Amino acid sequence: MVSKVQKWGDGQGLKLPKEVLDRAHMAVGDSLEVLVGDGEIVLKKITKPKYDLAELVARIPKGYRPEEVDSGPPVGREDW
Repeated sequence: MVSKVQKWGDGQGLKLPKEVLDRAHMAVGDSLEVLVGDGEIVLKKITKPKYDLAELVARIPKGYRPEEVDSGPPVGREDW
């Protein structure tokens, strides 16, 4: 596929067909990491980690006891 860099507002842009995005498992609105090399630009999709509550809780050390932290007096309407 050949595409052309074009003026887009105050910057430049590159239009990508939906088929190209589909093949790269990307979609409109995805965040991309832009890597620049010698004469090339590589785009990598940034994926957010998926957290599993049970796995996160399992990582809490045995015997861990949270401490109460005093953050100072109430401010505004925080008093309850």
